[in-house]
Amino acid sequence: MTLERISKSYGDRRVLEELGFEVGEGELFGFVGSNGAGKTTTMRIVLGVLAADSGEVRWGGAPLDETTRRTIGYMPEERGLYPKMKVHEQLVYLARLRGRSARDARRATDEWLERLGVAERRGDEVQKLSLGNQQRVQLAAALVHDPEILVLDEPFSGLDPVAVDVMSQVLRDKSAEGVPVVFSSHQLDLVERLCDRVGIIRDGRMVAVGTTAELQEHGEARLLCRVEDAPDGWADAVPGVLAREGDLFTLAPDADEQDLLRAALAAGRVREFSWRRPTLTELFRDVVTGEKA
Repeated sequence: MTLERISKSYGDRRVLEELGFEVGEGELFGFVGSNGAGKTTTMRIVLGVLAADSGEVRWGGAPLDETTRRTIGYMPEERGLYPKMKVHEQLVYLARLRGRSARDARRATDEWLERLGVAERRGDEVQKLSLGNQQRVQLAAALVHDPEILVLDEPFSGLDPVAVDVMSQVLRDKSAEGVPVVFSSHQLDLVERLCDRVGIIRDGRMVAVGTTAELQEHGEARLLCRVEDAPDGWADAVPGVLAREGDLFTLAPDADEQDLLRAALAAGRVREFSWRRPTLTELFRDVVTGEKA
């Protein structure tokens, strides 16, 4: 799936500015940004809920049309289910809307409710479920028609660690089947572990795209130096130390890290000494707010 130079405005407010990225078959793509950056607007344009002012969304080399969009599995950030409708009845209904036979719809519903751990709630109204179980049912609704593309807006919101593991495995399995998966999340440690590539959006523009390793190449490496029982200020006189945050040191480009190591050995027992690239959370902070990680 390819998004090419997508722009969208509401009056004088520019929401998306020539935004573009590509998600290959079987790729897990993390789409991250601050609140209001344009993530949900982008997803709604992919789905055809909103029309772009300019640009194009393509799949298989052709523009997405109504028929193609019916093959997309979408999970909105806000709850999109009928609250007073029973879980199993609702999922069967949604699967049939997407073209599945009654038999296939019931079978797929049973399979996904079992796999997502909510089979015992099949006869309950959605409004009577916990927020986490509603989220599981919402994912089942995106999957019951066997989608060719998955677009998920904050799918991990409100989930406990066990449910996060279940949902993560589902996304891995779908990508292994060749399904492109695009999801947004504020849980950047999870995005870092799960995704093949990450795109960071700021003020409607895509400002960074790549694997975590590729993005880290543009981040500032810091030296992790953990010293046991060292006195306060043990590194204050080390030449080339520009900044310190706990056990992380930022060195000048021409600094010799061996100076820091010698000072550390003199101060106490060195438990760890290694260069460390920024995490995705630190990269995100740097890119989105301008603060250095």
